[in-house]
Amino acid sequence: MPTSVSTVDSGIVASTGIPANVSFAQAESVYKERRYGDAAAMFETYVQRKPDNAYGHYMLGLSAWKAGELDRARSAFERSLEIDPKHVKTLLNLSRVLIEQGKPRDALTHVTTAVQLDSMSGDVHRMMGRVRTELRQPNEAVESYRVALSLEPTDVWSMNNMALVLIQQGRFDEALPPLARAVQLDSSVAVFHNNLGIALERTGHYTMAAQSYRAALSVDSTYTKASSSLTRVDQRVDDPSVSPINLAELAETFDREIRSTVVVRQP
Repeated sequence: MPTSVSTVDSGIVASTGIPANVSFAQAESVYKERRYGDAAAMFETYVQRKPDNAYGHYMLGLSAWKAGELDRARSAFERSLEIDPKHVKTLLNLSRVLIEQGKPRDALTHVTTAVQLDSMSGDVHRMMGRVRTELRQPNEAVESYRVALSLEPTDVWSMNNMALVLIQQGRFDEALPPLARAVQLDSSVAVFHNNLGIALERTGHYTMAAQSYRAALSVDSTYTKASSSLTRVDQRVDDPSVSPINLAELAETFDREIRSTVVVRQP
């Protein structure tokens, strides 16, 4: 049940215990405390009083999404866009909700609008990559991630997501450089190490794959996929016909390539 706000000037909404005049700042404070269900209830009360405040509806949508209330989040984001159809963050977060609802085709419409509004945003192109992945358009997804990285060369999640698409296509050698760079930039994310381990394993570098799986487990000891993968490769011997690789060199080559990419504005 939502927590009541202490300062009350104009009554309480009886069904929730929330002040009828709850302020944006009060609701936002609860959101920042990660009490997303409470924040959603407070923003719901806030937008009843301020129905034309697009950002109030946006924050209601964000709070509801993080509370796992996808239908409520979608409705709030759609209302926000009715008021301010050019708000890129709303377009992106509505797209995330639609992806979670299994509606990537609907998400594509909103991300395409976001690209038209802000074609120089790495976040926008990363989301396009996610949508293209869900639509089973791997080549287009990889290209979107490359554009995202040309705009934000240290975007580790675009590197990871692009590599996952390549792994799913069986292009394991091509997945190694972006994953090596992602781990180089941020070694605190277990999934980066695990995915690097997969690419290494599938290219015959079993010793290095085992090291990557161990690194994943050192970050998150409960990571069962990494644990089972480590068990699978730990005793395997590298094939002498497989050429050795230097992950640091792969990472730096990838970084140079990304930084030299000419940015293409996608429609």
